[in-house]
Amino acid sequence: MNDWALVVLGPGGMEVAEKVKSTYHHAKIHALKRRIVKGVDIRFDDVSDHLRMLFSSGTPIIGVCATGILIRSLSTSLNSKNVDPPVIALSEDGKAIIPLLGGHKGANEIAGQIAALFGISAAITTAGDARFGIALDAPPKGWHLANPPDVGPFVADLLAGETVRLDDSLPYFIRETNIPVYLGGILQISSTIKRRTGTKRHLVYHPVTVAIGVGCERNTDQDELIALVESTLQIADIAPAAIAGVFSLDLKADEPAVHAVAEHFSTMPRFFDVELLEKETPRLENPSEIVYSSVGCHGVAEAAALAAVGADGHLIVAKQKSARSTCALALAPKPFSSSSVGKPRGRLFILGIGPGGSDWLTNEAEAVIQAATDFVGYGLYLDLLGRRLKRKVRHDFALGEETLRVQKALDIAGTGKTVALVSSGDPGIYAMATLAFQLLETQGRLEWKQLEIIVCPGISALQAAAARVGAPLGHDFCTISLSDLLTPWDLIEGRLRAAVEGDFVIALYNPVSRTRTSQLVKALRILLHTRPSTTPVIIARNLGRKGERVRTLTLGELDSSDVDMLTVVLVGSSQTRSIRRSDGGDWIYTPRGYQNEVTAAEKEEA
Repeated sequence: MNDWALVVLGPGGMEVAEKVKSTYHHAKIHALKRRIVKGVDIRFDDVSDHLRMLFSSGTPIIGVCATGILIRSLSTSLNSKNVDPPVIALSEDGKAIIPLLGGHKGANEIAGQIAALFGISAAITTAGDARFGIALDAPPKGWHLANPPDVGPFVADLLAGETVRLDDSLPYFIRETNIPVYLGGILQISSTIKRRTGTKRHLVYHPVTVAIGVGCERNTDQDELIALVESTLQIADIAPAAIAGVFSLDLKADEPAVHAVAEHFSTMPRFFDVELLEKETPRLENPSEIVYSSVGCHGVAEAAALAAVGADGHLIVAKQKSARSTCALALAPKPFSSSSVGKPRGRLFILGIGPGGSDWLTNEAEAVIQAATDFVGYGLYLDLLGRRLKRKVRHDFALGEETLRVQKALDIAGTGKTVALVSSGDPGIYAMATLAFQLLETQGRLEWKQLEIIVCPGISALQAAAARVGAPLGHDFCTISLSDLLTPWDLIEGRLRAAVEGDFVIALYNPVSRTRTSQLVKALRILLHTRPSTTPVIIARNLGRKGERVRTLTLGELDSSDVDMLTVVLVGSSQTRSIRRSDGGDWIYTPRGYQNEVTAAEKEEA
């Protein structure tokens, strides 16, 4: 299910919304832009349009507002109770909560959770829930209903006075409700891991208790492993809804076939270390000395399945083999979540947050911030994320500790966590991504190389500076760092001369620092030797942050004392133009260069 959207229309609802969010961290505050400015995750301009957008995307909506606003806004968007997402009205004082839509898609459950938070009762109005104390098409976590459309006729029979048969297959949670259960009941409710669908008078629930253990040779064809698992499930007649997860040895954490199987069953694979799998040897039906000599344990598929279901579980299908892969199934005594056993493949997001302001964070960056458990970076950059890092683990580093940052991020991700290595701007432009891959190549330990690594782009300083003043990057441009800490100055100087000769718009990164004050002066001499002093220049500091300052001037006016380590400098080409604005400022742009092509084409046609 998507994150909850706490839709707030006025300041009076913020206290209630913040209380919900503080307890349920997957809740996001959506607020009307013109009325609320602080403590908001997402802002919107039009209430009805935003509600309809959330509804169509399947997002659970908790409107901290009057029910009428929700009803009027969504009345034209309704489909059916089987697909409509949860819509809940919560009063601004937190004294009333009503699930309006999606009662059987989680609304009643969400309303009940929030009601408990405020010490109130949710106004549950769905007939079955109100009378029997359960939504039969929304069973407890760890259970799946085989055929949800059967619930309607089944509940109708219950409401008409029919009773449920008492037998050994009755799920435990039914006994805890107000549903009438007798030895001679006509209706039936049963639980099974087998492929059963039930009828309108017989509801079938599948407990999530089956673990799939897999092993394979390196680079096994994905289809081969999927086919083996499917055939193994067919042998045991196992319902897909009873599958808790896919498990293997941690040496296979980066094996595409293992991840393909997990994706095939809409889950994420989990992994165990070799020492833990070796402890399962006494319970294996097919221990192998060959496997032991290869990976250090006497079995992978059987051992992983058994490790997942715990000491009280047991094998239900011993090792099955294909040409290059193996599979086994084990059964746990009660439902379990795969996230509670083993560890996932570690993920490292090398995250660009742009200049740091929330308006310039990409949707991908926002999603990473929500997903990551640990954040590694220069303290100032982490501070820029503000409240977003509340309840996250921070690992702050000082300037100059770039290598330590990357090593720390890789080490934490190697334990199976999801880590964000934070860069301002874009992580691939003079930032952390390059260093991460360099260390991966030169110092990469096995657990580093097994990680899933994703580079998330951000708005770079040169893009942000250009956008503030117009379109100075409208034609060919280049970026040059003036830092000679890692690059010899004679090489930097050669690149400057080449850029000038090529008539590029030039973005100067790292123009000065506390210890480097002469490089920009030298660069200006090179630029002024060829380019006129009237060439447009932009100096931009603290872009997208408090204290932002963007100035347009000429190359002749540029003084190195106006620039610091938080500044990027854009120097125009010979074609860059300046247009005076009505407010006294300037728009800067560089023509696309098409005019000459158009003129030539016109002459040829004539």
